[in-house]
Amino acid sequence: MDCGRGPSRAPVTRILVAEDVDDLRGTLVALLELEDDLEVVAAPASGDRVVPAALHHRPDVAVIDIGLPRVDGLTAAAELRRRLPGCRTLILTGLPRPGNLQRALAAGASAFLTKDGPADELIDAIRRVARGEQLIAL
Repeated sequence: MDCGRGPSRAPVTRILVAEDVDDLRGTLVALLELEDDLEVVAAPASGDRVVPAALHHRPDVAVIDIGLPRVDGLTAAAELRRRLPGCRTLILTGLPRPGNLQRALAAGASAFLTKDGPADELIDAIRRVARGEQLIAL
């Protein structure tokens, strides 16, 4: 019996995407917006805008490029963890260096992925991070 409430929907994961390359940021946002359970709420292009945008929009997951201008992605992730501990962080990198992985983990990142991975891997990683899982895909 339906009781007139309509179909139930899965909870939506709110996402912040921080990427300085305009085309890549736009592609990531468009890709994520295709998913019924994912909503991009902010898309800053520099590291100094990550925390203010997150405090304003309260995302569940922040996808942060490691090489952001003004404030690098790892510094932004650490500050985000301090100021908004409920937001989980997924770090994206073009060059996976062991030192960066260690810094990402020290900053409280829940995931560390390379940018050259398949799109479905990123989408799966966001969902897993939102559920509280940790992962590293190099």
